[in-house]
Amino acid sequence: MRYKECLDYIRSDYYRITGRWDVGIFRMWLSTLFDGGFQFLFWLRLSNYNNIILGNIARLFYQIIGLIMHISIPRQTQIGYGLRIVHNGPIVINVSAIIGDNVDIYQNTTIGSMFLKAAQIGNNVYIGPSVCIVEDVKIGDGVTIGAGSVIVKDVEAGTTVAGNPAKVISHKEPGRLVWRRWNREWNKYNKK
Repeated sequence: MRYKECLDYIRSDYYRITGRWDVGIFRMWLSTLFDGGFQFLFWLRLSNYNNIILGNIARLFYQIIGLIMHISIPRQTQIGYGLRIVHNGPIVINVSAIIGDNVDIYQNTTIGSMFLKAAQIGNNVYIGPSVCIVEDVKIGDGVTIGAGSVIVKDVEAGTTVAGNPAKVISHKEPGRLVWRRWNREWNKYNKK
């Protein structure tokens, strides 16, 4: 991944926490001291940078912070812009998962698969605490998943689900809990 692209991903994660995107890499790095979820994401995103020296240093920090915070997200996982990890870990995400833009993931969440065919999660999705998403399910845009839910079937876009197994509770206000949504158009603005 090129530096500009890597910076856009970091900037989108930073925006989701602070509401600001027009700051430099040093100021974003300082924010890692105050937010553990962003600290992990900062080094995860930077670990995909193509520079041998900086990329390897970032990989080391990413692995150490992941061990300390009990966050297991492989570098190769497809993650969109504006991921937000709330309340740190433990969090486990399978390498085959696909995560869209502006997704909130709370503590004790597992997105797993035994056969390397994990969930596909849409944009503007809220995943509450202690959620388990099992195998190859599709979660649409604007979905809210309540705390303690177990997802074993596809979830239609714009719904709120909860329970074990999860059931549809509401179709009102899709994605209402996802704040400060990153817009991909801002990436084009930053590259000018």
